[in-house]
Amino acid sequence: MRIHSFKTRKLALFAILVALCLAIQLTPRPPNVEFTSFFTFTVGVVFGVFYGGFFGCFVMFVNGFLSPYGFAGLVMPFQMVGMAMAGVLGGVYRRLIPERIYSARFCTETAIVGAIIALIYDLVTNVGVGLWFVAGGTDFALAMLIAIAYGVFFSIVHILSNTAVFGILTLPSIKALNDLVGGGKIG
Repeated sequence: MRIHSFKTRKLALFAILVALCLAIQLTPRPPNVEFTSFFTFTVGVVFGVFYGGFFGCFVMFVNGFLSPYGFAGLVMPFQMVGMAMAGVLGGVYRRLIPERIYSARFCTETAIVGAIIALIYDLVTNVGVGLWFVAGGTDFALAMLIAIAYGVFFSIVHILSNTAVFGILTLPSIKALNDLVGGGKIG
């Protein structure tokens, strides 16, 4: 019975996090200032690689249809893959969490991880935008160059905001969520 209770609590928390992340994701905000990659990474750390990847993929799938910026179109699969990678990285990162999780080093490390996740996500989605241009008849190399050049400003905003969000929120969020699901000790 205790195992059933643990799985139920974990599933309920996962569903709540999906709903919360979608509510935040679908709220109008400045472009590329988002919490979805943070939630996805955190779910990966607390729940594991599969759940983190699924979380990111599902949230971006729903976002692709309901975003305040409009239908994502051809870019949606790239958004799904890019965000799923954030969840997978969270699951992998759990195995690498240092012994002294309370240290400032941990916060700095997760801030850097947030920046890297934003960079990877932006590169993956820019490829999707470039393919959209290719579908419109633009030369492949030129299309990729245009997509990346157009996205530079947005990537800078994304990287800076992710750095701040991950550096400040990852430690308390991981600890709180881990306590809620009754998971093992982190760090």
